[in-house]
Parts: sequence; structure tokens; C-alpha cells
Amino acid sequence: MPLSADARSKIQKVIDHNRIVLFMKGNRSQPQCGFSARAVGILLDLGEAFETVDVLRDPEIRSGIKDFSEWPTIPQLYIDQEFVGGSDIVTQMASNGELHKMLGLSYAEPTAPAITLTDAMVSALKEYSASSGGFPRLEISPRFEYGIGFGPKVDGDFSVESNGMTILVDRGSAKRADGMTLDYQPGSGGGVIIDNPNEPPGVEQIDVFQLKEMMTAGGITLFDVRTPQERETAIIADAIALDRSGMEKLAALDRSAPVAFHCHHGVRSQQAAEYYLSQGFKTVYNVSGGIDAWSLNIDSGVARY
Repeated sequence: MPLSADARSKIQKVIDHNRIVLFMKGNRSQPQCGFSARAVGILLDLGEAFETVDVLRDPEIRSGIKDFSEWPTIPQLYIDQEFVGGSDIVTQMASNGELHKMLGLSYAEPTAPAITLTDAMVSALKEYSASSGGFPRLEISPRFEYGIGFGPKVDGDFSVESNGMTILVDRGSAKRADGMTLDYQPGSGGGVIIDNPNEPPGVEQIDVFQLKEMMTAGGITLFDVRTPQERETAIIADAIALDRSGMEKLAALDRSAPVAFHCHHGVRSQQAAEYYLSQGFKTVYNVSGGIDAWSLNIDSGVARY
């Protein structure tokens, strides 16, 4: 479908009125794809104010932005009315300082991190590398999502030596990886064990029984991240919709105040909780099972859907 004049005008207006704007799937608190989440994480890491446009809410914008920029994928970043690129380009520019320069920010050249590989981790990596080939490679996103794979060295990678093994670390991950230890627990239920002193406190999971106790005791604020249509079907009493008004109420809270987030089953609320944790809130909970678990276990009068 060709880009209409109306869609072009809407896109241009957003770009003209925001110094930094990211066209993405979802929004900054609830990214709906990994590439969008990575781009949001990079921008949050830089600390500059930016606007997001959820292309999933407007099919015309979703297809039109590709024609507008002559770029085939989403997300897409614009800075000072200039198209920058997609997730891979933004990641590369963040790691080599080009994005900082574009925004007028200082950039510290990364240095090779210190990483400790335990004997068990070395054994596991040797076993996997025998079939995979290449070097083990570590990536850590701005949201501290970890990726360990195998492959050749890429320009800019650091070669880190530990316990007789070389592990590659990309430049963007170097600062987040410094001082970490990688261990391995074999057997069923085992896997890679990560001890990273740079990782911020995580979101705490609570079930609906714990949520009910907290709400009865008072002192916790519950936010509902679902859509208006879902809230018309079912709500938890006293939950605040995380719409524009709800976001303003949340922003006005003391950062030490306990806050909890819920959605239908606990996935979208986890993303929202992680975002607000990154914004300085100290005690953040995600309600596992969401409103569906609340209906099943706490209040059967709340409709299921």
C-alpha cells in the first residue's frame, strides 16, 4: 500500500516535533519485539529524552514508515529530523561513539573487561565449541539480557583470556561485563550461572496471594498495563490504569515507594516493571499469572477472558 499524504504528514509531524524519535513495535515500557527492546535500551542508556511511536497501533504508519525512510525494517530511529537507521546500526553507533557524537554527548572509549570463567564453564564451552566452531562470544544488552554463542571474531571485539580460554566480548557490552563471573551447572535444571556486579536489582516476582496480602496491608500501588478494551472486561479493584494519567501518578511517587504491575498473564507487566526499575524505582514487583490468576485464586467475580 503506497504511503498516503495523510500518513506522510503524521510521520513528518512527529519527526519535526521531537529531537529523538523511535518508530518501534510497542512503546518504551512495553517493547513488542527484541529489536525494538534493544534500541530502547540503548536510548535509555544514553539518558536523553526521546519519543516512541508504536507502529502496531496504526497499520498505515507501520507500512508507511518503511516507504517514508526507504528502510525495510522496524524499529527506525530519527535524530534532529535525520534518519539514523535500524536496530543493528543503532547498536553499532552506540558501541563506537558515533551516536554519542550525534547527540553531543561525551564518549569513553571502552576497555577490555575482566571476566572469570570457572573450570566448569570452560569445560562446557569447550564441549559446545567442538561442534559449533569459532570462539565463545558474550553480549550483554543495556537491559542486561545475556547472549552467549559461538562464531568468528568481529571488528571491535575484545579477546578476553580467562582460565586458559578466550572469550569474545563486543565493545558495547564491555563495561557491563567487567568483573563478572561465568559458571556452569551441569545436569537437568542446570545451565550457565552469571554473577555480574554491574547488573542492577531485578524485578521481584509475586503471586496473587502475596499481592492480596500487600494490598490489604496497604503501602503498595498496583498498576494495570493492559489495554482499555481489556479493562472494560475485567479489573482488579484499586489497580491504576497505566495510561497517560496513570503514568503521571507513577512519576509523582517517591522512588522508594513499592509498586506492582499486572497484565493478563504477567508478560507485558514484566516489561513495564523492568522499565520503571531502570528509571530509579527501588522496590518493583511483577504479578505472575496476572489478572487471570487473580480471578482463579482470589476473586471469581473478576471475569476471565
